[in-house]
Amino acid sequence: MIHIGCHLSVTNGYEAMGRQMLEFGGDTFSWFTRNPRGGKSKDVDPADVKALEELLSEKRFGKLVAHASYTMNLCSANPDTRANGLDMLKKDLEKMEYLPGQFYNFHPGSHTGQGAEVGIEQIADGLNKALWPEMQTTVLLETMAGKGSEVGRSFEELRKIIDLVDLKDKIGVCFDTCHTWDAGYDIAADLDGVLDQFDKIIGLSRLKAVHFNDSKNERGSGKDRHEKLGQGMIGMKAMKRFAMHPAFDGLPFILETPNDDEGYVQEIATVKGWFQA
Repeated sequence: MIHIGCHLSVTNGYEAMGRQMLEFGGDTFSWFTRNPRGGKSKDVDPADVKALEELLSEKRFGKLVAHASYTMNLCSANPDTRANGLDMLKKDLEKMEYLPGQFYNFHPGSHTGQGAEVGIEQIADGLNKALWPEMQTTVLLETMAGKGSEVGRSFEELRKIIDLVDLKDKIGVCFDTCHTWDAGYDIAADLDGVLDQFDKIIGLSRLKAVHFNDSKNERGSGKDRHEKLGQGMIGMKAMKRFAMHPAFDGLPFILETPNDDEGYVQEIATVKGWFQA
């Protein structure tokens, strides 16, 4: 079984996103908690969120995967940027509690010259300041491609962050296929081997969601350039094997491919068709 969807705009509200995804043929989705390139966020209307909750239950949606702003950086060398990132994280997680039990995904951050070890400590410190025992949201660290000074380019780096977080039960991982491929993991020819690595280093129990994207790049490029399914270097056969692997059964798959609405409708239908054949 698979839950498949894509990113949607929250401009028209929460219930509107759910109904739009039904029109797309999907049963999960992602949205940015605030402007992806800035700091502004939309106020939450409790009645609107309640309407979405009822729709999710009625239509048996999978878990939703909210996405933090790209500007949120918990490990910048600039202390003001770190403080602003922590403020974003705290406020986002407070808002996520209006829609309990969902996922909040973020790019771990870029250490901007401090080194990965310092970045890892700062990311974990930010999480320790933002998480609380009663929260019902699971925070997901995203696997990264390794461009620039990104932290999270390896399973080992993600594990080091998790090891330093106090409330480990609130932490999971979002597996981005393009990023992981661009970081050097051969999910096309050796998916089982990659998943064995993931299990030994992080643990498959922490695998909570997938960003499902082909890649414009050769494996190991460290560039992070998404491509439509089957039109990139990973290829459709490998994408299909990935989606149908038992390790991902029941997880939300979020398309981040360079598509318009019609393209997402087609890709959602394609992925669903793999399970109906």
